[in-house]
Amino acid sequence: MLKRKYYTLIITILILLLLSIQMISAKTLPLMGIIITIDPGHGGRDSGTLYGDILEKDLNLAISKQLEEELSKNGAITYMTRNDDIDLSSIYDSRKKRGDLYRRLLLIKNNNSDLYLSIHINWYQNSTYKGAEVLYHSINPENELLANSIMKEFETTLGSTREVKKTDLYMYKNTTTPGVLIECGYLSNSTERSLLQDEKYQKKIASAITEGVINYLKEQKKLKYIV
Repeated sequence: MLKRKYYTLIITILILLLLSIQMISAKTLPLMGIIITIDPGHGGRDSGTLYGDILEKDLNLAISKQLEEELSKNGAITYMTRNDDIDLSSIYDSRKKRGDLYRRLLLIKNNNSDLYLSIHINWYQNSTYKGAEVLYHSINPENELLANSIMKEFETTLGSTREVKKTDLYMYKNTTTPGVLIECGYLSNSTERSLLQDEKYQKKIASAITEGVINYLKEQKKLKYIV
């Protein structure tokens, strides 16, 4: 009888300990178990937009690496479509750009991603345009919700006055995985061009995106562990 009481007590303690660990994890690692594919736009032969020797592809990768760190610190399982200055097209692709985008889509799918984040930098002929913004395709209704959540953080953290927009680009209309195209600022704007090259500002962008993702998942009750 005494042994049974001790056994019950031990089991109870273990259950309470497990629940406590889960509660701590939920608070300190809110993205635990969430699979996110980060897609640094362009790369290799495709520089994206540019200003002198400042290339979009390099800024995309730098910001994406900061984002990978922020998401991982919050418990997410992260994958990058590229970690170096490469494109993903094959020597057999007759249309290199389409082949590159197609393979990015394959990675998003094969990673069993809960969502994807495509990182880019904007450009406009009017150099007064500035601010980070988020674009989405309506193929998945979740996309707009995610876009609005991240845009809200851009407004609060970066002071952006841009608005969420729709996009009909190939990559975003060809996957039902929730995700968005994030334009982190305008390379054509002198002030923002300087900021986008600054590591602290890149980290600020990454933190805003991460907070937007957490809030989106929380609102949609899609976090793996909810306290």
